[in-house]
This record gives sequence, C-alpha cells and structure tokens, in this order.
Amino acid sequence: MIKAVIFDLDNTLLDFKKMKEYGVHAAVSAMIEAGLDCDEDEAYEYIFEIYHKKGWEYQLIFDDFLKYKNCTVSNKLLAAAIVAYRRAKEASLLVYPNVRRTLIHLIKHGIKIAVVSDAPSREAWMRIYYLNLHHVFDVVLTFDDTKEHKPPSPIPFKMALKQLDINSDEAIMVGDWPERDVVGASKVGIKTVFARYGDTSDVKDSGADWEVDDIYEVVHIVDELNVV
Repeated sequence: MIKAVIFDLDNTLLDFKKMKEYGVHAAVSAMIEAGLDCDEDEAYEYIFEIYHKKGWEYQLIFDDFLKYKNCTVSNKLLAAAIVAYRRAKEASLLVYPNVRRTLIHLIKHGIKIAVVSDAPSREAWMRIYYLNLHHVFDVVLTFDDTKEHKPPSPIPFKMALKQLDINSDEAIMVGDWPERDVVGASKVGIKTVFARYGDTSDVKDSGADWEVDDIYEVVHIVDELNVV
C-alpha cells in the first residue's frame, strides 16, 4: 500500500533549467545595457561553465563573471545583473504540466506528499512560495535540514520516511536525477519513478522502477499499486 509520494523539486515539479536559462540571459543583457563590453553568447556560456563547476545554487555567479571580465566587481553592473535575473526568474518559474492536478489527486486520495531536495532551504522555500505550493506538502526537507546530499547519504530519505511516519515500502520517490533520486531512494527500499520529462542529461537507463513522460502518470502508478 502506497501512503506517500516523495518528489524532488527542481526539474521534477518545476522547470529549473528553463528558469536558469531565462534568468542568465536577462542578467547578461542587463549588464551589457549598463555598460559591460562583452559578447552575449560567450558571457552566457561562461556563466553556465561556472554553474557546472560550482553547482546550480552558487550565489556569487555574477561576481565571478565580472571578476573574469573586468578583474573587479562593479556594483552598478552587479546590481543590473541581480535585479534582471530575479525578475526573469520569477516570471519564468513554472510548474510542469499536470503538476497541480497530480498533487490535488494524491491529496484527495489520502496520499501524503513530500519534497526532498538538495537545494538550500531558503531557495527551495522561495520557489515553493512563488509557485503557491507552500500549503501542499506534508514534509519539505532540504540540504539545510538533512546536512547531507541525497547520495551518497541515505539520511534525507530516512528522515522523510520518519517524518511521514511510514515504512520504505509504503513510499514512491519521483525525481529527474538517477544518481541521486533513483539510487538514493532505492538504497533504503523506496520504489522509484524517473521523471523523464525533466531529464537534462539524456539519460539512457535510469534504473528506476518506472519512467514517466508526464507527472500525472504517477497517479496511475499509485492507483494500480493500491488496488485491493
């Protein structure tokens, strides 16, 4: 009997990649408009190289870029970048199709829902509030709560099970990153669903129990498992 569905946040419930792309494009354009002499495409590529090296939640991304371009950080250019990035991010922060429909269905059928994310707590909650989903989840666990990334540590998943007050065979984990969401949950006995619609790495074999192209397919999986 499935009693809870645990979701990753970025690229599972919300289109994090699209949000980042829109935000960075807006920031680069704003810096150029404010007087920065640079090629827009090259700047965009360099900023994403920093993200790949230092992580998607790295907070000093534009400081590093300006040091690279100008050997110093101009507060005028930095302010232009940050304001434009935040405005674009807010405007482009959207849930995937059928996310709300899926969450409502699960809640109506007595299924608990949770988020387990490696994002910092403040950033995760800001996204959840932007999307008006703050009242939906029974449990939200971030890196600041668990102090551990999903793999190699099983702690985030164990904490989720404990707070949901369920056993591992009563939960399903839904995520877009096989090495973290699928492997990590499987290690503690949680069934897994790979969110193929959020895949940004062209995964060939996720290793998950199920793969879905639309999040609403999770509803069908839960309903089938819970048929008496």
